[in-house]
Amino acid sequence: MSETRDTYHTILKAGKETLFKEKGSKFYGYAFPVTTEDEIRDALEDLKKKHHTARHFCYAWQLGQEYEHYRANDDGEPNNSAGMPIYGQLQAYDVTNILVVSVRYFGGTKLGVGGLIQAYKTSAQLALEASKIKKMTINEQFILKFEYPEMNTVMRIIKDENLKIEHQKMELSCEIEISVRKKEAQRIFEIFENTYKVEIKKPKNE
Repeated sequence: MSETRDTYHTILKAGKETLFKEKGSKFYGYAFPVTTEDEIRDALEDLKKKHHTARHFCYAWQLGQEYEHYRANDDGEPNNSAGMPIYGQLQAYDVTNILVVSVRYFGGTKLGVGGLIQAYKTSAQLALEASKIKKMTINEQFILKFEYPEMNTVMRIIKDENLKIEHQKMELSCEIEISVRKKEAQRIFEIFENTYKVEIKKPKNE
């Protein structure tokens, strides 16, 4: 993709529990907002306490604003019959920072690999449909440093460019942290870099 991607889709709160039934088997679907593997582990542990007699906890997750990390897990089902169909729905809905789990109670009738693929896909789809998916922007942070007399100039640029102020410290020496959409970051950086007596830099933790 030649253009810089600066948006992503995610959910901000867990979706409603869903239920899909197929030949006696029950598939409970869940979607959770997550940003770390620790949060994923915690969500899975909570589900295992809730559904302590279930046979399979199959899931897929995707992390990172640029969709850089993912994993799919069949949890004892035949290879690629559960985790990958769930992951396929994450791709279809173009979501990240999300964990989708399908908890299966076996109903006594085997579904076969094709039946499992369809069931887990449907379960994941229902879980995502029961969640509020939001479009978010990928932002970069910059710190502006300047003396008090430059305040009006800096604030005018912030207002004209509709920039978001994250933190500010207004004294004789001022410091403002701003958030800028990724595709606008270079242009905004250059505006402040060329503004007399204003220093712009990235935060140290980046």
